[in-house]
Amino acid sequence: MSGDDLIPPSPKYDPDGAPPPDDQALFAEHEPFALFERWFKEAAEKEPSDPNGMALATADASGFPDVRMVLLKGFDRLGFVFYSNAESAKGRELEANPRAALCFHWKSLRRQVRVRGVVEAVSGAEADAYFRSRDRGARLGAWASQQSRPLEDRHALEKRIAEYAAKFGLGEVPRPAYWRGWRVVPLAIEFWRDRPFRLHDRLAFERSSAEAPWVKRRLYP
Repeated sequence: MSGDDLIPPSPKYDPDGAPPPDDQALFAEHEPFALFERWFKEAAEKEPSDPNGMALATADASGFPDVRMVLLKGFDRLGFVFYSNAESAKGRELEANPRAALCFHWKSLRRQVRVRGVVEAVSGAEADAYFRSRDRGARLGAWASQQSRPLEDRHALEKRIAEYAAKFGLGEVPRPAYWRGWRVVPLAIEFWRDRPFRLHDRLAFERSSAEAPWVKRRLYP
């Protein structure tokens, strides 16, 4: 068996069938954040696992790309927020090249949203507030994990967790200085909806800066 044998076949459609009518509600939208909020609420109701999961793409100083799944932890008209270890691969790449792309894929809705923008650090107060909301074990893990660096074995990680648990005892577990949040300030947001015959709906919003007005375009599938 080759890898090709594991790939599902492309869907087949009735060659005489017509695509469904245009989604007038989608293309009537003039503001991307309100549309994202509406789609995200629907995903939160229907997506069975991690509706806030998103692919985060970064690039290092040489332009070599990288991508991984992270969790969206906040959004508003300023942008999309996530948290991680600043000494991780993603943290080092964002330090060298503060630009990123995001992709939300909600399979149950057959929709996706793509975001491209510049990246800025959230305030220390905002990072502190979110860190305090995390489970205590996750806060200890943030201290124990030297994220993206070589790990001898699982025991070494568990030993570090035990050491920090003993260090903080029953007291407060503060946020490590290297654990922070980033905000992707979007310059482009695209909404994609699956349609038959691969004739998908695509609605794109673009702007030249965070202060500039949005320009809306419909794109060929």
